[in-house]
Amino acid sequence: MPRFSVIVPCFKVQGFLRECLDSVLSQSFGDLELIAVDDCSPDGCGAILDEYAERDPRVKVLHLPENVGLGRARNAGMPHATGDYLFFLDSDDTLTPDALRAMADRLAEADDPDVLLFDYARTYWWGGTRRNVLAHVLAEAGADTFTAAGRPEVLDLLMVVWNKVYRRDFVEEHGFAFPPGYYEDTPWTFPVLLSARRIAALDRICLNYRQRRQGNILSTTSRKHFDIHDQYERVFAFVDRHEELAAWRPYLHRKMGEHCLDILAKPDRLPPADKGEFFRRTAEMFRRHRPEGALVDGEVALLEGGYAGYRLKRQAARAGREAARRAAEVRKAAGDRARRGWAGLHAHRPLDEHLVVYSASSHRGVLGDPAAVYRKAQQIAPQLRGVWVVRDEETAAELPPGVEHVLLGSRRFLEVAARAKFFVNDVNWPGTLAKRPGSVHIHTHQGTPLKYMGADLLDKPGARLGFDVPQMLRRADRWDYSLVANRHSELVWERAYPCHFTSVRTGSPRNDVLVRADSGQGSDFRLRHGIPEDHTVVLYAPTRRDYRRAGHVDRVDLARFAADLGEGHTLVVRLHPTLASGPARGMGLAELARRGIVVDATDEPHVAEVLLAADALVTDYSALMFDYANLDRPIVVLADDWAAFTASRGAYLDITAEAPGHVAHSYRELARLFGSGSWRDEESARLRADFRARFCEYDDGHAAERVVRTLLLGESMTGPASVRIPGQAVSGDLLTPGTAR
Repeated sequence: MPRFSVIVPCFKVQGFLRECLDSVLSQSFGDLELIAVDDCSPDGCGAILDEYAERDPRVKVLHLPENVGLGRARNAGMPHATGDYLFFLDSDDTLTPDALRAMADRLAEADDPDVLLFDYARTYWWGGTRRNVLAHVLAEAGADTFTAAGRPEVLDLLMVVWNKVYRRDFVEEHGFAFPPGYYEDTPWTFPVLLSARRIAALDRICLNYRQRRQGNILSTTSRKHFDIHDQYERVFAFVDRHEELAAWRPYLHRKMGEHCLDILAKPDRLPPADKGEFFRRTAEMFRRHRPEGALVDGEVALLEGGYAGYRLKRQAARAGREAARRAAEVRKAAGDRARRGWAGLHAHRPLDEHLVVYSASSHRGVLGDPAAVYRKAQQIAPQLRGVWVVRDEETAAELPPGVEHVLLGSRRFLEVAARAKFFVNDVNWPGTLAKRPGSVHIHTHQGTPLKYMGADLLDKPGARLGFDVPQMLRRADRWDYSLVANRHSELVWERAYPCHFTSVRTGSPRNDVLVRADSGQGSDFRLRHGIPEDHTVVLYAPTRRDYRRAGHVDRVDLARFAADLGEGHTLVVRLHPTLASGPARGMGLAELARRGIVVDATDEPHVAEVLLAADALVTDYSALMFDYANLDRPIVVLADDWAAFTASRGAYLDITAEAPGHVAHSYRELARLFGSGSWRDEESARLRADFRARFCEYDDGHAAERVVRTLLLGESMTGPASVRIPGQAVSGDLLTPGTAR
């Protein structure tokens, strides 16, 4: 008996069907059967299904003599299912890699629950990907099983059949089946979830929900959307037959009203001439099923009146929103004028020679090189007043105690920006920030560059998508000093940023802690994450890919890598910061971290703590390798897509030829390096020494002090001499001819 019976109804999807089938049959977990139901499709679906059945014995094909619709096609497949769990997959959607393995592991952990909920991502026809906005509900459900009564918030998840798998015995015991018509998932999902005694959640994206430009049934204008009323009648009838579910009637009553009003409000669902009838039927049903004492407020209260009143309130709401939008624009314009006036007032006052304004990582807090400079200034130059610019109140609340700060764009920000002598940042300041004569802008960058930056992106249209290079260069024109950790960076910044600045060989301030590290540092991170003291910690830090719109590509099976490392090892994963809030973690990292298979360090605010805790670094092309090399610990480069990476983004050096350690061109080679111990052999040490000599050239543990003394205080200090980078003296922007600077 297979673990999963994947039932795939097919109708007029020949362009998407192969991708769907391949996503199932190529799963790393192969204990499945695929029951494909040809719903009398007039295109090539039937032939495609027969082709797959001929070459894979796990595929069973049913050819229905007439078209019966999505729900009944699923019903036709169920009697042929022999698996422990039923999975209803729409034929234009796809499974993510290793999805069934993740489901199987979670089912085993939860001791075969009645239902397993999992996450999905919407994939758009134009290439975008967006994770389910309620993914946190799955994360918060935890490891234990529950009921809908125990966690009613799970009923707020998308009421569809394909984001769950169902224990087949449970389905057969209750006789669940799909009705005909549109919205057939509704009278399946509510009864199933309300009846289930044991529900489990999997915080992982297991399915890509295709958002087609055209062809989505529910986006078709038709009277078939009236089917929603019959579907909710079936839900209420189910509750009537099960007295133990009577307490759910108020919730379902309100849900029905909200669902129907949502359909009515969508412009592409109902023919305009039928909207009044739809409203009246909904209102009649809402009144008929209203439980005694049920609270009717908010949007559903519109169903207490007539259709004319509904339309008037809708029109009034639209007018109100438009008025509010215009009022907000007026307030913003007035506020901008007032702030500019306030800034102008302070611009006539002398600069405050002791005021230093800091920002890091687009105003995300006290981080990186600016943070190292700030802390050193507090120690050796207490007369300097440091003020941090943060993006919002939430970020401000997370600042260390006693850190003076202003919100970006606020009046206080404009005040300090107009008076400050010094500005320290690792990314560019907003274009609205005017540089006053005599002010000093210190740009720290964010490490040593491997991939193309700045003006070099002009020949890489994919990498600079949504990125205004000329505007970025105009902002870089404000730089006075550019900090570098090696001569490689000097050459790159001169090429990538053709502006006037002085390149200062200070080293990277954020790396001071790495250069001066002792054996005890890193223990706090290990303790915080429960890592045994005697474990070898392997840090895996992949970077983003510009040949994928979302930036994330799974290059390594994390569960397999953790297992291959074996006993006595802990795998720590840190995603690129730009991937932290996207779907990348939902592709398995969050669930593996919950189960203790890996440690997710993506949210650790101070990357140095993570690096200090690691005994080895595995990365592809992340700039972290240049920082980590200061620790003189083994580094392995996984370069299995180097050609694609360089073609899409560009690189300043061939990291496969000038690597800080061994290079693996496949996962097999990576596993062999760790299995054999070669990752830390003499050749690895030799490669690392050469790499450190070149790229850690100016990192001596005194970078932050050097910045404070020489650039903020104007003192002399021993160390590498600064180098003038002349830039290009032009009156216009070379990249946009005719544009004033």
